[in-house]
Amino acid sequence: MKKRLVVLTGAGISAESGLKTFRGTDGLWEGYQVMDVATPEAWRRNPELVQRFYNERRQQILNAKPNFAHEALALLENQFDVHIITQNIDDLHERAGSQNVTHLHGLITYAQSSIDSDLIYPIEGDELKMGDHCELGSQLRPHVVWFGEAVPKIEEASEICQTADIFLLIGTSLAVYPAAGLVDYVPDHTLKYVIDPDIPNVKHYKNIIPIHKKATEGMAEFLSMLNANV
Repeated sequence: MKKRLVVLTGAGISAESGLKTFRGTDGLWEGYQVMDVATPEAWRRNPELVQRFYNERRQQILNAKPNFAHEALALLENQFDVHIITQNIDDLHERAGSQNVTHLHGLITYAQSSIDSDLIYPIEGDELKMGDHCELGSQLRPHVVWFGEAVPKIEEASEICQTADIFLLIGTSLAVYPAAGLVDYVPDHTLKYVIDPDIPNVKHYKNIIPIHKKATEGMAEFLSMLNANV
């Protein structure tokens, strides 16, 4: 039976594919105030602005390509039972070939009903238009979890973390909850590799192996370590 490798990824893994991390030190996301484009209140106040913002992000994502870190995780499925939990709304893991991906914060290539979040639809092309409706007649919005909304798959993700034989944290600052709390569910005895130029505060966890590098370079080092420990 293959060992289970559970991976939690954040914006850092997609940064080397040309996608900016969620927001800069100035609190802006691609030049927008986060609260103006990533909350239910923003949607109610100015849905056209929110729609335009996510259409722009979708265009960027569709033009981006998976990098070595994404591709290496997909190839590891030949050796391990790999489960990826991502905070990212891009589809680069899937395009790299990963089969088991849980999107905590939604997936930007999909739309959802603005009155029933269980009604989810793939978006054809890169644009979701005002006037595009769900089967109930409501406006479609991006399939993205906004600030102030519940994270529907957090329980599923916590259960996956409990089963990890090996755990990898890559490209996340562990600053956004509830995703940041997922490491708490990983068993104490499990080896926990952390890839990031700025290792988040994980000192209180046992069996931490830090790799102070960006995603692609860090993944190469992780693969070497993994082969040595298997």
